[in-house]
Amino acid sequence: MFVLTFQECAVRYGLNAEDLHGFVAVGLLRPAPTPNAVEVDDEPDELLPRLARLHHGLGVPPEALDLVLAMRQRLLGLQAALARETSRAQQLEQFLYGRGPLLEG
Repeated sequence: MFVLTFQECAVRYGLNAEDLHGFVAVGLLRPAPTPNAVEVDDEPDELLPRLARLHHGLGVPPEALDLVLAMRQRLLGLQAALARETSRAQQLEQFLYGRGPLLEG
């Protein structure tokens, strides 16, 4: 878990206090025990630039960011599953054509 001040978020990610309060209100971030700070569960250099880009660059409201982030996670999971299944299919093809052993995966 990371604790970042509003000032750090403004300088590093272009997120102002209003943005951060909005993200806290919808549960994307948590308020930190210290004033004018937020807690971030994920790596802040991945999450906060993404939030800034979606919110400022694409105009996605804070209420919809959670859905967009969940869809992204689902897409990454599906891409990983597709890569595994593609690898398994290639392995099976190699086995069927006598070019290699079939390994459990």
